[in-house]
Amino acid sequence: MDDEYEKFIRRMNPPRVVIDNDSCKNATVIQVDSANKHGILLEVVQVLTDLNLVITKAYISSDGGWFMDVFNVTNQEGNKITDEAMLDYIMKSLGPDSSFASSMRRSVGVTTGMDYTSIELIGSDRPGLLSEVSAVLMNLKCNVVNAEVWTHNTRAAAIMQVTDEETGGIINDPERLSMMKQLLCNVLRCSNKLRDAKTIVSDGVSHTERRLHQLMFADRDYERAAGEVLDEKERPNVSVVNWQDKDYSVVTIRCKDRPKLLFDTICTLTDMQYVVFHGNVDAEGPVAYQEYCIRHIDGSPVKSDAERQRVIQCLEAAIERRVSEGLKLELCTTDRVGLLSDVTRIFRENSLTVTRAEVTTRAGKAVNIFYVRDSSGYPVDAKIIESVRQTIGQTILRVKGNIAELNPVPQESPTRFLFGGLFKSRSFCNFGLVRSYS
Repeated sequence: MDDEYEKFIRRMNPPRVVIDNDSCKNATVIQVDSANKHGILLEVVQVLTDLNLVITKAYISSDGGWFMDVFNVTNQEGNKITDEAMLDYIMKSLGPDSSFASSMRRSVGVTTGMDYTSIELIGSDRPGLLSEVSAVLMNLKCNVVNAEVWTHNTRAAAIMQVTDEETGGIINDPERLSMMKQLLCNVLRCSNKLRDAKTIVSDGVSHTERRLHQLMFADRDYERAAGEVLDEKERPNVSVVNWQDKDYSVVTIRCKDRPKLLFDTICTLTDMQYVVFHGNVDAEGPVAYQEYCIRHIDGSPVKSDAERQRVIQCLEAAIERRVSEGLKLELCTTDRVGLLSDVTRIFRENSLTVTRAEVTTRAGKAVNIFYVRDSSGYPVDAKIIESVRQTIGQTILRVKGNIAELNPVPQESPTRFLFGGLFKSRSFCNFGLVRSYS
């Protein structure tokens, strides 16, 4: 009945998408109007983010039964979107004939395709972990075709898409899948017996980045050790205050801008069951500013200081997870079974730890991105990187950053990477509209 009612509402109020390349001199303006529903903002942002568009400004309004958002977007080069195929795709993805519809709204993040077996991993981070996981999969005759790995606050999460070495298809042997889960759990647990480690194997398909946020959020990677002292200059500036007159809680975020930042913060608020009623996003410069008027899905603003602190911690974690701390290395070569295992083994043998990884395979070609740090916490040694490149192949593995610009990781906590900055911008609070939280 809910599904039928939602379809009826959609037919009566179909989404309307307007794409304007004239009103703004330096960005394409995309306006989306639709019947309102929890999670709809994340769906729109996800569509734009998956196209690798840069959202420089956003104006959000969903107070009542209608959703009205405006996004200023550019391509990665900072230019307007003029490609007709992409503009047509945006219209179809967000318009009345799209899958931006009832069934998708209850499972934000779902994508299509079932050509592989998906493995979800969560556990304690340590140097060499990706190498060990890759070795287990290679020994089980699995080929890693796609993978994304995040590390944050001593925790690691990964989603790996694998195929059978012989058939090139999904793995559906129950005994083999059971063995895979057992061996991977053993690898994840061996470094920390006190924290849970989980391995989930399925042939279902989900949006990788959204799922990684959910895994790390469920694992409580936002919790800090008791007595841990953080460098305030390294943290994103996140505040939550209550706007008593309007019965909203106002979330303000100031941090260094980076790709997909808006998706990460909206994803976290959605997973925490908060609804964004009004919002303003400005990311035209090096500093990103986001401000949201929110309520919990039950209609209430933030009720206690403990809840306020949890919202702040979760948003900080969402911002930090994807920050690429370390030297960026790009590997491009013909794909083969065991490639990821071999490359990460060489990293481990040269005392390099992977802080983040993106593994993709297209038409038999592997294009992998690794962010690496020295396992001891010292800056990466240029001689070690050159030695690694000679071992793997200098034309295959390329350095995509400046080694001299990297800062050392604190030695007392070599696997924790904290990011952010101190920034300033205008807020509702500055105008006296919001009273401090109490």
